[in-house]
Amino acid sequence: MTSPDDVARPGPAEGDGGETRRGTAYGFLAYGIWGVFPLYFHALKPSGAFEILAHRIIWTLVFCAGVLLARRDLAWVGPFLRQRRLTLGITAAAFLIATNWVIYVFAVLTGHTYEAALGYFLNPIVTVGLGVVVLGERLRPLQWAAVVVGLVAALYLAIAGGTFPWVSLSLAFSFGLYGLVKKKVGASLEAMQSLAAETVVLAPVALVILAVLAARHDATFLGHGTGHPVLLVLAGPVTAVPLLLFAAAARRIPLVTVGLIQFVTPVLQLLCGVFLLGEDVSTGLWIGFGIVWVALMLLTLDSIRARPGRPIDACEPGTA
Repeated sequence: MTSPDDVARPGPAEGDGGETRRGTAYGFLAYGIWGVFPLYFHALKPSGAFEILAHRIIWTLVFCAGVLLARRDLAWVGPFLRQRRLTLGITAAAFLIATNWVIYVFAVLTGHTYEAALGYFLNPIVTVGLGVVVLGERLRPLQWAAVVVGLVAALYLAIAGGTFPWVSLSLAFSFGLYGLVKKKVGASLEAMQSLAAETVVLAPVALVILAVLAARHDATFLGHGTGHPVLLVLAGPVTAVPLLLFAAAARRIPLVTVGLIQFVTPVLQLLCGVFLLGEDVSTGLWIGFGIVWVALMLLTLDSIRARPGRPIDACEPGTA
């Protein structure tokens, strides 16, 4: 996945149908790209999860730097470095999203894309729960019901599956905490600036990973045809483009619309895993998915009833 934008912008003016249609199209494109990520990461074999993570960091940084240089958007760097709270927040966010990325890629490469999809189905429920535990937010009845149903789903999956659903919960919590950190940091950086700063933080880690792999002769960048290195380099734009599309959608459509569109991602991930990557989902897991979907329907109903016209805070939705 992908990263949420921390810029809150006002929604479209009422009656601005053209902007709304464009925003909806951008939203579907962003979540659609995130939804087919399993196919892209599967195509990166024989690279392992950590090598893919390293290349994703390096080439995303290169892409972001190129865009920022092209539009001469570097004036924010100095003020950013002088704000200790902001730099610490971005550093924490960087390591959270890196954790999310590597677990997600590991799930895809090991034939557990369906568990990754479950993680992103659980993410809205985890986000609501973190709001209560960390921010002290008060929940409405339907939100409480959704959290309780989500806990029931997690417990059922642990019992029915025979193992703790660590992949799904790790993805849900790492991304939920990432969004929480970005929200606490505030709307200080635009999407591209934030992603650039996060990848700068992670770049030394990526270089160490690549150096270790090279020393062990486990690097796969070369020696697997011309297509393989091209696909690894494309990890940069593949990471950044859906984020930019999402940011464009966030300026044009309300939260409820984005809340509905965001489920495109885990649905597509699940379909990719089952029908295109040949993964086998047990009956018990399908029941677990069903319980989670009940919780999501409760959250969706609550958002429609309580916040029909609220402008979107772009930090809320997103994916790996």
